[in-house]
Amino acid sequence: MKALVTGATGFIGSHLVELLLKKDYAVRVLLRKTSDTIWLKDLPLEKVTGDLFDVHALEEAVTGVDYVFHSAGVTKSRTAEGYFQGNTEGTKNILEAVRRSNPSLKRFVHVSSQAAAGPSPGKNPITEAVKAHPITTYGMSKWASEQLCMKMKGELHVTIVRPAVVYGPRDKDVFEFFHTIARGLQPMAGMTEKYVSMIYVADLVRGIWLASENPAAVAQTYFLTSSMAYGWKDIGEVTRHVMGKKAIRVKIPKWGIFTVAAVAEGIASLSSKPALINFEKARDMVQDYWTSSPEKADRDLGFRQEISLEEGIRETVNWYKEHGWL
Repeated sequence: MKALVTGATGFIGSHLVELLLKKDYAVRVLLRKTSDTIWLKDLPLEKVTGDLFDVHALEEAVTGVDYVFHSAGVTKSRTAEGYFQGNTEGTKNILEAVRRSNPSLKRFVHVSSQAAAGPSPGKNPITEAVKAHPITTYGMSKWASEQLCMKMKGELHVTIVRPAVVYGPRDKDVFEFFHTIARGLQPMAGMTEKYVSMIYVADLVRGIWLASENPAAVAQTYFLTSSMAYGWKDIGEVTRHVMGKKAIRVKIPKWGIFTVAAVAEGIASLSSKPALINFEKARDMVQDYWTSSPEKADRDLGFRQEISLEEGIRETVNWYKEHGWL
């Protein structure tokens, strides 16, 4: 079997590439000329140079493959247009390339996000049946991408997966949480406990692969998520235990989170890079519940979380230490 992976140089994409190679897939990747290929170094890959806005490169990339795993996207942007261009327009372009050049594709797997569905109203996790209500521009752009995929379901075999919060080796976003605890602080967003579903990256890419292989997953959407919700207080305690560190918990009120975001965006406006914490991220952080249900993925795909929170955090922290991040 031959698979195309977009976003292969990224956190999730690079782990997905490795899993597919272990399962004896021939793997093709779409790479920009400026892509940092450190995680793909020495892997036996077929490479196509181009991006999601290069029609000829896209057609070359999708021709002759059995599967397309679309994990490329924009998670940080200084403008709303940046999110919709990178996530929605990019998805539209690759879907159209598949329709033109490889309509008999076995499966198109779109890697979306829980952000497309929005937060849960309470600690009970939301299911795929809940009407999407994204609260950020990023989430809206991912939801729009999902809608484009479903419009193609009469012509292509599409499957959508929505990862919960993903952590693991190579991640740069949740890394900031680990980095802060390593320095002896555990910031807590808001004055009440926040709950989140999390998934270790090895579990996630296994779920993505299962979704691509199961006939029941055609034209379906799945949360790939943990078997339970975790409080950030508990996540912090597990992390401190794994690191052997003491950390002071500091509760930051909502207005404080948005103040930090305003300052960060102001500083970022002087550079070419988006802020690490912006208003989009602040809006996510102050939600009480980002929890999602694994039941449908379990029922249809046989997907279950295999790596516990403590085991996943231990593996992640060890990797950060080995690579000099911590």
